[in-house]
Amino acid sequence: MQGVDRDRYIRYRFPPLEQAGPEGIVAVGGDLSPEMLLSAYAQGLFPWFSERDPILWWSPDPRFVLFPANLRVPRSLRRVINAGRFEIRFDNAFDAVIEHCRTVPRPGQDGTWITPEMLEAYRELHRLGYAHSVEAYNQGRLVGGLYGVSLGAAFFGESMFALEADASKVAFVTLVRYLVAEGFDFVDCQVYTGHLSQFGARDVARFEFKRRLERALEKPTRRGREFGAGARGAPH
Repeated sequence: MQGVDRDRYIRYRFPPLEQAGPEGIVAVGGDLSPEMLLSAYAQGLFPWFSERDPILWWSPDPRFVLFPANLRVPRSLRRVINAGRFEIRFDNAFDAVIEHCRTVPRPGQDGTWITPEMLEAYRELHRLGYAHSVEAYNQGRLVGGLYGVSLGAAFFGESMFALEADASKVAFVTLVRYLVAEGFDFVDCQVYTGHLSQFGARDVARFEFKRRLERALEKPTRRGREFGAGARGAPH
């Protein structure tokens, strides 16, 4: 595959990442149009705000990243995967996944950052072929999953949910194994969580993340049904 112009995704220029405040906020305002979201991701930012706040664009330092080849799968989870309890599908129920991510309670979290505006914005990105979901099913019932954005050889994870123990973990491991096979450079996990550190995610400095992102965006983007091809619908 031939390289592509990494600036092709950038319609709007954000301030340089080096101008981020101490919390990691680079810019305030704008909108959640596909053009602005893709511009943000391509420049190393992501939106994160509450319903009553203006849109905040973040570039934390350090950035929490998983390099797919460094994936670690705990022994107990390997047993769950080998048991084949969950069937993993790609982009089979994006709307349901993001709605569950918005509504399923998480320990230690009050409310959700996935506002109605955010919900519709990522649904539109999915319709355009950039946002993707990975779902876990048990006997045909959706019981876990995650969604994120794919640009070049980078996958930007956004949120996950589980209605059954280990469901979202199996979906995540399946995703990362697919990314390994397809030569993706990294999964952006945004900020540290113990949940993702167990899989091998680690902190990288902002300047290193920016450098790796620029390199990843030189590779073609797998849009729509091209993303997950070969892994879609396979039991794991």
